[in-house]
Amino acid sequence: MRSPVADDGVAVLTVGTGERFNALTSPQWNALETSARSLAADSSVRAVVIRGTGNTFCSGSDLREWREATGADVSAGFAAVEAALQAVEAIPVPTIALLQGVATGAGCQLALACDLQVLESAARIGMPTSRLGMLIPPTFATRMSLRIGPSRTKNLLYGGKLLTAAEALAMGLVTTVVPDGAGVEEVAQLTGRWGRMSQASLRAAKAAVNRGLAPVDDPIRGLPQEPAADPEEFLDRLEQFLRHKMS
Repeated sequence: MRSPVADDGVAVLTVGTGERFNALTSPQWNALETSARSLAADSSVRAVVIRGTGNTFCSGSDLREWREATGADVSAGFAAVEAALQAVEAIPVPTIALLQGVATGAGCQLALACDLQVLESAARIGMPTSRLGMLIPPTFATRMSLRIGPSRTKNLLYGGKLLTAAEALAMGLVTTVVPDGAGVEEVAQLTGRWGRMSQASLRAAKAAVNRGLAPVDDPIRGLPQEPAADPEEFLDRLEQFLRHKMS
């Protein structure tokens, strides 16, 4: 999960195996949390890039592990995702998500857990969870609302639409869109520019923004976990979804 820190202090976290659009199992989310916490404690790191294996970012959680799951199992899976996301957010240096292909569901949340998002123009991003009977936790909703506001967040969650890179940029969900194939170079330019800046200033800037948002964000994170899937609909909708994907 964790790539060695390069000589220039930029660490790259590459998620997924390249299969199933880099959908992550609960153990893989746990591994991402561990890697993020390790990077946060490493004083040699000055920036972190998160990307997917191959040509896509992350399609969220691997839904196959919930095929025979109980409601408690699904909630535990959501808890593993949220722990990984908060570990990424706790990294004290600038973070970038490099988005190719898709960033959906928990993969969308992973992109938003990073400070900046660089999308290649063919990428798609969104939260199609309403199709499955999943119950979005307040932390997921707040992560989006702080970027684009409550009404746009509700609109995206209600409709389950996947946004084009251009649409996501226009509403302020992401920070940068570049032509296909140009994402790696754009990320290299950003991290190179940061290398010429005061590292203390960059860390302080991130901490200042996060501290300003804390009165809204922190109480949400302290709420007790609620059920993550509707018991009447989830398993049937999940089975239909998986059958469609596998057909």
